[in-house]
Amino acid sequence: MNAPLKRVAAACLLMFGLLMINVNYLQAVRADGLRSDPHNVRNFYARYEVERGRITAGDKVLAESVDTGDNQFRFKRRYPGGKVYAPITGFFAPESERDMEAAKNTLLNGSSPDLLIRRGLDLITGERTKGASVDLTINPKAQEAAYRALSASGKKGALVAIEPKTGAILAMVSVPSYDPNTLVGPDKATVNKAYNKLDKDEDKPVIDRAVERSYPPGSTFKVVTLAAYLESDDSAGPQTQVDAPQVLDLPNTSADLPNYGGAACGSGRVTLTFALERSCNTPFAKIAMDLGYDALKEQAEKFGIGGEPLKIPMDVAGSGIGPEEDKAALAQTSIGQRSNQMTPLQMAMVAAGIANDGVVMRPYLVNKIADAEGSEIESADPSELSTAMSSENAAKLKEMMVSVVSNGTASAAQIPGVSVAGKTGTAETAKGKAPHAWFISFAPAEDPKVALALIVESGSAGDDASGGHTAAPIAKSVMEAVLGR
Repeated sequence: MNAPLKRVAAACLLMFGLLMINVNYLQAVRADGLRSDPHNVRNFYARYEVERGRITAGDKVLAESVDTGDNQFRFKRRYPGGKVYAPITGFFAPESERDMEAAKNTLLNGSSPDLLIRRGLDLITGERTKGASVDLTINPKAQEAAYRALSASGKKGALVAIEPKTGAILAMVSVPSYDPNTLVGPDKATVNKAYNKLDKDEDKPVIDRAVERSYPPGSTFKVVTLAAYLESDDSAGPQTQVDAPQVLDLPNTSADLPNYGGAACGSGRVTLTFALERSCNTPFAKIAMDLGYDALKEQAEKFGIGGEPLKIPMDVAGSGIGPEEDKAALAQTSIGQRSNQMTPLQMAMVAAGIANDGVVMRPYLVNKIADAEGSEIESADPSELSTAMSSENAAKLKEMMVSVVSNGTASAAQIPGVSVAGKTGTAETAKGKAPHAWFISFAPAEDPKVALALIVESGSAGDDASGGHTAAPIAKSVMEAVLGR
């Protein structure tokens, strides 16, 4: 072979080698990036080729795909539940998805490895690929009762209801909400315009306040402080007497801590039950200063506060009591202020843990997942997250919380014939704004079927010093829905 031919052959071999390297690089290294590239038009059309699985809550359809008859954009998402369920379902838009649509996307669109056998059978039979269906733990009656009541308040807020024995989420409401049906069409310009309008709304309706925002929990946090006290002294109980000055002198500061409105708490020394009924600040602040930061932080962590990040399966914002400072700061932390920040889900877990004899169950939203033919792929497996307190001390705290509803600030949550336990809360916010109204509760107290937490933003005003007038009636309607009252 002469020299020119050798050079041509070498050049061809080199180009062939480079071509093979490039092909392998594109297929092995850059495949995922190219597949997800927004400029990849094939991805855009592919999103509408598959009939995504349904999202349901029992017999109620929350999200489904409907056949448009258009060969280019075959299937379109529909949300029969609209605003009521939007914080749970999220949406499936031309270029993105959110909440449950995002968390279970590969199952809903049929691409999950768990559906490999199903896809193989579809290939053999020539059937069109369909996504799996996701059934949720949501109780539609409770969800809809919560949405109606919270919307009627005219305020922003959120509610989470949990089944204490399992951790199943029975309701998760965020107000204001949005209609996900405005974000489902294939026209990117129309959908982007609709989303941008929602995103610019100062009320942030797309944000799920139940799990994506944290707030100062106010006096609802006093049950955590009280749990720490009971765990530190097994002899303590509902009738244990504690100091309750009208104003508590805070060390190393000129500031003092009063009870709400400067009111007296009994005669200056009261039972734990009375202190919780009246939601006095000074006894709980003194208890926390005596116990110390580490004891309060440890107790909070036992309820799941500040621990491992939660997924339900959507990500949950963190909760925590803030860093260690001085005793004056600790006093404020113990009554749900200072750097103390909780999501409504976290406070629902606190209520559920007390209701469940001190055991906190891991919260979850997915009941089961089944393929297009109804074969079950996975189902919920309830598990313990932590033991927050002994069953004996949980029973003591439960008794005191029942008294709060029977004789204290939460009388508006009473349900005839049902023993209800609860704790109201008022959380100071920005200057010039009304405090947030909180309420945590569970019922029936002797055999709890539902535990919940509710926040009404800027919902405490005038005579409603504890949130009992605004929040407790909303919680009552949800508990009645779960209990079939």
